[in-house]
Amino acid sequence: MKQFKFLATACVAVSTLVLFFSCNDGGEKKASETAVDTSTAKPSAPAPAAKPGNVLIIMHKVANFAKWKLAYESHDSARVANGLHNYIVSRGVADPNMVMVALKMDDANKAKEFTARPDLKTAMEKGGVIGTPSFNYIEVLMLDTSTNIQTTRVILTHKVKDWDDWKKEFDSHKQVRMDAGLTDRAVGYSVGDNHSVTVVCAVNDMKKAEAFFKSPDLKEKMAKAGVEGPPAIFFYTVAQMY
Repeated sequence: MKQFKFLATACVAVSTLVLFFSCNDGGEKKASETAVDTSTAKPSAPAPAAKPGNVLIIMHKVANFAKWKLAYESHDSARVANGLHNYIVSRGVADPNMVMVALKMDDANKAKEFTARPDLKTAMEKGGVIGTPSFNYIEVLMLDTSTNIQTTRVILTHKVKDWDDWKKEFDSHKQVRMDAGLTDRAVGYSVGDNHSVTVVCAVNDMKKAEAFFKSPDLKEKMAKAGVEGPPAIFFYTVAQMY
C-alpha cells in the first residue's frame, strides 16, 4: 500500500511601582508610593506554538529485516549530510518485512534530491530492498510526543478536497476514534500539497481499530469531510525509536 505526516506560551504583563520622594519645609523627607494603573493595559499576545519538525516517510519491502537494518545504519552519515535524521523504524503488522522509516527532515528540497540519487538506490538494493520504495515528504502540523504510548500504530493517507473542511470534521470525531481504540499521534500533509493528508494513530485495541476502518460509519464521515478515493491504511509496530 502506498502511504501518504502533525505548545503555546503566555506572556505576563508586569505592573511597575514608582517611588517619589519630596522634602517638607522643616527638612524632613516624606516618601510616597504611587502604583501605575494597569487596568487598561493590553496583555501581550501569546507566542505562536512551536511547529513540529517535518518528516520523510519511506516505505519498502525487504528480503531480510536484520540484514537491511545493518545496511540502513551504515548509511547514516550520508543521510545526516543531507539533513535527514533517524527518528523511527517500523515493521508491518501483517508483513514484518514491510518496513516504514520516518526521518526528521531539515529541508524538503534537499531530501528530495537525496532520495533521487542513484547511489541511494544502489545502497537500498545492497540492503535487500525489494521493489520500488515510496517517499512521502510530510509537513507535520500536530505531533503527540507523549511517552509510554502504544507502539502498535496505524498510518493513513488520503486525498481531500479542502484541508480546512477536512480538519474541522476530523477534530470533531476525536472521541469516535478514541472509542475505537485509537489515539491521535500525528497529523500533517505533503509538503506543498495540503490535499494529500497523513494521519498517524496509536492502536490501543487492534480488533476495534480494524472494525473501525471497515465501518460504514467511517466511510460516511470521510465522504462528509471531503475525502476523495479510498485511503491507504498501514498497521505497523515500532521496531526502534532513535
